Amino acid sequence: MSMVSEMIGKLKTYGNLVMFSHTLFSLPFAMVAMLWAAQGIPSLWTFVWILLALVGARNGANAINRLVDRNIDAKNPRTAGRHLPSGQVNVGEVMGLIIVCFALYLLAAFMLNPLCVVLSPLPVIIFLLYSYTKRFTWACHLVLGIACGGAPVGAWIAVKGNIDWASLVLGAVVTLWIAGFDIIYAVQDVKFDREENLFSIPSIFGVKNALMISTLFHIVAVGMLLHLYFYRNMGWLYLTGLGIVGLLLAIEHIMVSPGNMRNVKIASYSINQIVSVVFFAFTALDLFLK
Repeated sequence: MSMVSEMIGKLKTYGNLVMFSHTLFSLPFAMVAMLWAAQGIPSLWTFVWILLALVGARNGANAINRLVDRNIDAKNPRTAGRHLPSGQVNVGEVMGLIIVCFALYLLAAFMLNPLCVVLSPLPVIIFLLYSYTKRFTWACHLVLGIACGGAPVGAWIAVKGNIDWASLVLGAVVTLWIAGFDIIYAVQDVKFDREENLFSIPSIFGVKNALMISTLFHIVAVGMLLHLYFYRNMGWLYLTGLGIVGLLLAIEHIMVSPGNMRNVKIASYSINQIVSVVFFAFTALDLFLK
């Protein structure tokens, strides 16, 4: 019994390490792409392997980031308590987790179709690149967005075996949406980033300009979703969901300003988890009720 409890405890630790709950960011957009590609619900086989590919890739990517950034995290008071710097897990454990996650991702690609197999190395390369970008470019937020934006494109490919305009637009939406709220999150570390010569949009352009850039990214993302309303001939439920998404993003930007940083975590994480779920729910209802 104690062995089972210990295993469960370890799984919880690994889940916290890779912030498993944050899978809610790009997963709903990938599910929308899957539903659109299949014009409904795909086969159980396809659905399960898409889900396993997304979970494996996303959590492997987070584990890589934690491993690469462990020394930086140890220096930053905000992140010093994370699992690697604080010794809750060791490097070997994280490397093992990375191998397991990407093995699952690659297996899923092989179980889907040839194009998934051919393109499978590309996300892994982007994940690895992102983990180093803060060392040399303020565009790190966009690279993170691109890494996550591959999810809807990949889901479409998994179903159809090709790439469609709608999947590319959804990928661009996720890219700008995630880059936008990652900029908000990064305002917490402006002082630390400048002291350590690390790059981010807030540390290079200042908090006020960074928040304006974040707002612009989100306005363009909502505009792209409006484009998909016309491109996909969606109905009023999709448009209602888009309106709620726009309202949530507006609230997010009202909550944070150069003089008010208290709500950064709520604005950058909590609200955006709701955004993705709302978008998926209303889009799925629109599709199935038509």
